[in-house]
Amino acid sequence: MPENTTGRDSTGGARRHQAGAFDIRNIIGWLIGAYGVILVLMGLLADPETDKTGGVNANLWAGLAMLVVSAVFLGWARLRPVYVPDGAADD
Repeated sequence: MPENTTGRDSTGGARRHQAGAFDIRNIIGWLIGAYGVILVLMGLLADPETDKTGGVNANLWAGLAMLVVSAVFLGWARLRPVYVPDGAADD
């Protein structure tokens, strides 16, 4: 069933819009993504110190995992947006 994109709710009432940047999934996704990029760069450019982690480049793998989690959060927010009524702040 397609989602309502007319700006009106299912009862034909008030207009509504997407939460956008204020959706917590976007904030979490961008924050985890920023840390993921930093860790990937550290894993690629800095000394991996694999003797401390048993031969694994922990920064690189943790950064890649964080980028995947970030993509999941941002994709989830894009595919299933939260709609807010226009007058919600006035209530």
